[in-house]
Amino acid sequence: MRIRVVPHDPAWQRAFEAEAEAIARALGDVVAALHHIGSTAIPGIPAKPIIDILLEVGDIARLDESQSAMEQLGYEALGEFGIPGRRYFRKDDSAGDRTHQIHAFRSDSPEIARHFAFRDYMIAHPKAAQAYAVLKQRLALQHPSDIQAYMDGKDAFIKEHQAKALAWRAAVLS
Repeated sequence: MRIRVVPHDPAWQRAFEAEAEAIARALGDVVAALHHIGSTAIPGIPAKPIIDILLEVGDIARLDESQSAMEQLGYEALGEFGIPGRRYFRKDDSAGDRTHQIHAFRSDSPEIARHFAFRDYMIAHPKAAQAYAVLKQRLALQHPSDIQAYMDGKDAFIKEHQAKALAWRAAVLS
């Protein structure tokens, strides 16, 4: 898999909306909410062209029981995939390129606030978002086919800004 970081595409929002509709139809009342997260949800910054979706559910067991509905939409179910309490799904196109990722959590999971805080902080702080964009572009050039090195290269930045984002969100919401 080649790592590509491309200029922001306004069509990413429409792609999220179309996929969210399909997921909502397939899962019905299992879905509490669907949200666009990740870099494709941050206007103006380059990103890997993969739509990240946060799926809130009331009951993870009901989502697990609905795995076949997700498979019918083209998703591969990978269970927690390294994050306790999460259900992770990924979808590739016919060429084998990743197009969508779903991170599903119970609606009361603290992981949801973490995702929202980072996304919203980057939207509200364009300088931080641009620094993130530059880092991602550099890492994609340095590690064009090593996703783990790419992810590891972003880790310190994400942790630093995630802490800032959570503090910022707490201040904004208080």
